[in-house]
Amino acid sequence: MKLQQLRHFLFVVEEGGFRAAADRANRSQAALSASIKELEKTLGQRLFESGNKATLTSFGEACLPKIEQFLTIYKALEDDLKASASGDKGKIRIASVPSLVTKLLPSVLVEYSKKYPDIEIVLIDDNSVGVANRLLAGEVDLALGNCTSMDQADIDFTPLISDPIGVVCLKSNSLNQLNSQLKNQRKKGLKWQQLVTQPFIYNGTCRLLENTPAEVLNRNARYTVENITSLFSLLRNDLGITTLPKLAFPSNEPELVWIDLLEPTLNRQIGIFKLANKTVSPPAQAFYELCIKYVQEHYPLSDMA
Repeated sequence: MKLQQLRHFLFVVEEGGFRAAADRANRSQAALSASIKELEKTLGQRLFESGNKATLTSFGEACLPKIEQFLTIYKALEDDLKASASGDKGKIRIASVPSLVTKLLPSVLVEYSKKYPDIEIVLIDDNSVGVANRLLAGEVDLALGNCTSMDQADIDFTPLISDPIGVVCLKSNSLNQLNSQLKNQRKKGLKWQQLVTQPFIYNGTCRLLENTPAEVLNRNARYTVENITSLFSLLRNDLGITTLPKLAFPSNEPELVWIDLLEPTLNRQIGIFKLANKTVSPPAQAFYELCIKYVQEHYPLSDMA
């Protein structure tokens, strides 16, 4: 039993005759009649009365709703598969560092959802190491963050933003007062040597200080905190200072301040990446391309905050 034969049967019923059904199927009447006869042979019963070929037999009447239901389901399946192939339907899983979840991704998701309203999106925020591990483990389709912890051969990485590293402390801290007093300096900011007298709070992004003179801050850290909420709680309670990428610092923070780190000058390269040896789904590929295009059009590479 062939799909085409079932369609020909339905054409005859809907058009009320073999000639009109043949025109609709773009076949000769003889070819369409032969198709129906083959279907009847397979089923072992006549579908149409011999005296009036457009009149269904009782067996044909019993078959009609079942064939209509099957072809409706088949059409829906065909449409869904084509939509998935074109990126119009499906699900994508994205892991991202928290700073991008709050500052970049909402805008990108608005644009993506307008273009692909039927795509389900699962968004997971994690630190840079967690984001990379989720991608390597196959838990997500795409990742956004910095990929310093990953083997470059394993990923396809596209940079989006160069995110400067700065010092975070209370606004009442002497470091902020010192920075405010710098009037003749072309660019305000602090040097790592000015930070060593302050209690230092190590967080995950402090890995960026490694292999620089400022690495001494990591070695002498009084506190180690991985969770961003806990980190800001310690900072607000004047338990120390830390370094953070600018994107990780809240835009409207009332108690804390972010100050440029001038020596050493460091930047976190933020980008979107996927596995190099695996083809992502069409919906994920569409998001990958839209995200890159959106950032290039709306944000300068050097600063987003």
